[in-house]
Amino acid sequence: MTSAKPFNVEPIDATFGAVITGLKLADLGEPAFAALYETWLEYALLVFPAQNLSNEDQITLARRFGDLELELAELSNVKKDGGLRTDDDDDMVKILKGNMGWHCDSTYMPVQAKGAVFTAHVVPAHGGETAWADTRAAYQELDAATRERIANMSAYHSLYHSQKKFGETKEKDSEYFGYGFFGQEPPLRPLVKIHPETGRPSLAVGRHAYGIPGIAEDESEKLLRDLVDFTCQSPRVYQHNWTAGDAVLWDNRCLMHRACTWDMNEPRVMFHSRIAGDPESEFAAHA
Repeated sequence: MTSAKPFNVEPIDATFGAVITGLKLADLGEPAFAALYETWLEYALLVFPAQNLSNEDQITLARRFGDLELELAELSNVKKDGGLRTDDDDDMVKILKGNMGWHCDSTYMPVQAKGAVFTAHVVPAHGGETAWADTRAAYQELDAATRERIANMSAYHSLYHSQKKFGETKEKDSEYFGYGFFGQEPPLRPLVKIHPETGRPSLAVGRHAYGIPGIAEDESEKLLRDLVDFTCQSPRVYQHNWTAGDAVLWDNRCLMHRACTWDMNEPRVMFHSRIAGDPESEFAAHA
């Protein structure tokens, strides 16, 4: 445990991540925030147990890291009337299950997200964890031949593509239809991404990526799947077992993440604030 900062930093047993204690996120002074931002860039994932942030506190915290792409989104299988969403044909269930695939947020948008603040309000007795994977360490551990092969490759990213297997289509009138389904051409993103603040290279892959130009579709699919599989191996992964009141902050520019399965006969209520990416570094054209 390191103690040179105005809070406690306990590194997670992985290539990234730390548990942060000894501070209150809802009452964070400027010097402590500056140290926290530096720690975030170093570890990419920060876990804050027992913060019990209100929605307003969460939005305020996320906004300190930059403009917000999404101020507050509820990711929940609980309906407004208190009933549970358990039907695979339910539009929100499709999104919840889609999020169980490894991905980075908003790579399908013209500007990829910078990061996110995520909080747990209601958690199931078993399952429902969130996992992250270190795409920096994955790139670093690639063999030289693979690095050379992918150095100038790009892939398209699309939410339409990644949600097709869950029954989402452009034509379907869906409860979730809107965010990410704007009808825009899919952005084309390099497979190797350089972090704009740390300068570290990482892999830019995940469930939204497909269709590498210049190679056959089946070859593209296999290469992208292999890169995700390689990334998501120990010690490059961490899976967080939530306790209600926990908050997590992650860097979307160098980590993939996914939700883990749970029995949807149990409620799970999470709140997500998405930090907007810098258009100078996170923009990708569609060709």
